[in-house]
Amino acid sequence: MTTASTSRWALPVLLVAAFVTTLDFFVANVALPAIRADLGAGESATQLVIAGYGLAYAAGVIVAGRLGDIHGPRRIFVIGLTLFTLASAACGLAPDPVFLVSARVLQGCAAALMAPQVLTLLTAIYSGPERARAFGWYGTAVGLAGVGGQAIGGAVVALDLAGLGWRACFLINVPVGLLALAFVHRLVPDAGRTAGPGGRSAGRLDVLSAALLAAALVAVVFPLAHGRQAGWPAWAWASLAASVPLVTAFVARQRRLEEPLLDLGVFRQRRFVTGLAAVALLFGGSSGLSFVLALYLQDGRGLGPLASGAVFTAVNAGFLAASFGARRAAGERLGGRLPFAGSLALAAGLLWTFMAVGGAPGALVPGLLLAGAGMGLVMSPLLSMVLASVRQAHAGAAAGVLGTVQEVGGVLGVTVVGPVVFGVLDAADWTGAARAGLAVLVIAALAASVLVWRLARTGDAVRDGERPRAPEERPLDGGAPVAAQAGGAACRTGGRTESGAQLVDAAR
Repeated sequence: MTTASTSRWALPVLLVAAFVTTLDFFVANVALPAIRADLGAGESATQLVIAGYGLAYAAGVIVAGRLGDIHGPRRIFVIGLTLFTLASAACGLAPDPVFLVSARVLQGCAAALMAPQVLTLLTAIYSGPERARAFGWYGTAVGLAGVGGQAIGGAVVALDLAGLGWRACFLINVPVGLLALAFVHRLVPDAGRTAGPGGRSAGRLDVLSAALLAAALVAVVFPLAHGRQAGWPAWAWASLAASVPLVTAFVARQRRLEEPLLDLGVFRQRRFVTGLAAVALLFGGSSGLSFVLALYLQDGRGLGPLASGAVFTAVNAGFLAASFGARRAAGERLGGRLPFAGSLALAAGLLWTFMAVGGAPGALVPGLLLAGAGMGLVMSPLLSMVLASVRQAHAGAAAGVLGTVQEVGGVLGVTVVGPVVFGVLDAADWTGAARAGLAVLVIAALAASVLVWRLARTGDAVRDGERPRAPEERPLDGGAPVAAQAGGAACRTGGRTESGAQLVDAAR
């Protein structure tokens, strides 16, 4: 469907979208102190600058995949890229905190529209070794955006491009988005619509299911972000309580529909549920660490954005070293125990950072380096283990759920750690507040270690023949291992990568 030239130049366009949508979750962390000072944002608005983006992304990614099936992935990708560019401009021009948070929510919705389409288009455009290389570059782009967000944001704020300060973190997306829009129709071929069972149309989006899912997520995260500052009023508890019937209604509707938004059968597999809990803890810890460090180093220690980002590059260095070198070498010796070793290294690095708080900022570097290496060792193998734990018929639903859990975990990391930090800050100094936040992260990392150990142990039991797989549990593509791509929204099966939506349709 493509010429060699077209397929070669389609990749940069799609990778730019994947990079900026991931980067924008992290890049704003380092700009938070400047945003608070310039717009007079309170602590709840500060948290929602991060959480609003992640929540909208998480609530929309499953729905967006379905829209791509119905209307075609390139069309939805273009709509998402257009909205993302406009929302980035709105963020950069925001006159007050409410406007900024609203624009961030719109930006998150736009990112959700793009994310699954990138994976679907990569699958349609490339095949064989070219597809494997394309998804390798995709994983690199998303990984670098995640671990480099702090440093990139710090550099942008410190350089004060055109006197824009923190606004440049968002406005820089505008020329990038316009350039991508100028070439997308010329370089990215249209993959067409996904056919349903028997070659029928892919069907329609169940709007009520999408609304129930989004409402349930908002009902949980919004009171967590606002409740403490407001003194935990009745509405906060009512919102949390309302999430229960919303989830119940969503589940009941999925069971009734012939083509549900989410295949619930995936949750009947215990290893998958255990893995999801570990993923949520680890991604929540990653976003929580970025949040705590950005505020502690700038508001607590008086560092500028560039210096703050430079300290955080220790996490980036550890992550990249473990991802590209140490993980391969250690994997030969540790095998399936590698994710467990990585989770322990992450917990040890966070504990080291906890003990170094209060000293010179440079004293944080060894702990952050170790924490970053732990993340690099555990993330990719853990995602592979989680997707490999599901039956073939549930592979598509598992990929979509995993991507959503990653985003929700990142949101909850901020909304849970934020109240702890600000709560202690009311009665103590920044040293005590940062240590309180890091203590929560250490506990989360240790809990994740237990879950990863259980996941690895049950995986070893299956390989040793203690519980043979049912016929529908055969690994995809005749036994090739299932590996998760960064972002959790695709699974690669022996060189053949399928988007979550395509795998759902194939399973049906």
